[in-house]
Parts: sequence; C-alpha cells; structure tokens
Amino acid sequence: MNKIIISDASCLIALSNIDQLNILRDLYKEIIITEEVKDEFGDELPIWINTQKVKNIAKKKELETILDKGEASSIALSLEIENSLLIIDESKGRKIANSLNLQIIGTIGVLILANKKGLIKDLISVILKLVNKGFRLSDSLLNKIIDQYGMK
Repeated sequence: MNKIIISDASCLIALSNIDQLNILRDLYKEIIITEEVKDEFGDELPIWINTQKVKNIAKKKELETILDKGEASSIALSLEIENSLLIIDESKGRKIANSLNLQIIGTIGVLILANKKGLIKDLISVILKLVNKGFRLSDSLLNKIIDQYGMK
C-alpha cells in the first residue's frame, strides 16, 4: 500500500525556490498539505497538491504552543492519517514527530530518493542550489552527502 505523503511548507518552498517542485510529483504523485501550510507557502499550488483540514483541533493547538502553525498542523494531520509519511525539515518539529512515532523524511532525503530513482542526475548541484537559496544545511551533513554522492 502506498504511503500518504504530507508536507510541511519548508520542502515546498525550498524546491519551488530552485524550480524543482515537480520532483515531489514525480516521486509521490500526490501530496497533502494543511491550510496553514498553504498559507505559509503563499503561492499558487499545482493541482497534484491537495489541501486537507486537521480534525483534531485540540492536538493542533497543543502543538502550536511549541511549533509554528504549519509544522503543528502537518504533524496533527499525520497523526490522523494512517500510513502517512511526513516531509518536515525543522529539527524541533522532526524531534516531536519522531516522539509521536510518525514516519518522516526531509527535503534532503527527498532529493536523495529522487537521485536514487534517476529523477535527479546531479544531486550535489541541486543541493548546492538549495543552500545558495538559503536552505540551511550543516557543513557536516553537506560534507557527508558530497562524500557519498559526489564525484566517484
């Protein structure tokens, strides 16, 4: 059974900034986001990105006390949808999602997967474009990726 893919705004914004948003469609076909993420993204969404409301408002409000609205709503929606995979980058949000036993992946993980499936030919250049557009990535992680996926 295919996973239901839920995305926070950071991945959408990052990939949109480098004109690579279609990687998500090519990998997953359909992405679900919350109204809060749609607002945070702030631009017109492709038709393959669908919006869904969080039902458990109390859980969303609880998460909003420690996370921004987009992350809180994305985590709350992931808790409601069985067999979901949450795309989230911010470390605090990732820690909370992990503590709630949610399956997560980040933007870099999405790009690595796209590279493994042949959707991206030069992973390092795509990641460097992201970093040049303001995507935060530790030097140690960047070096690890270059070591593993760089010139062979």
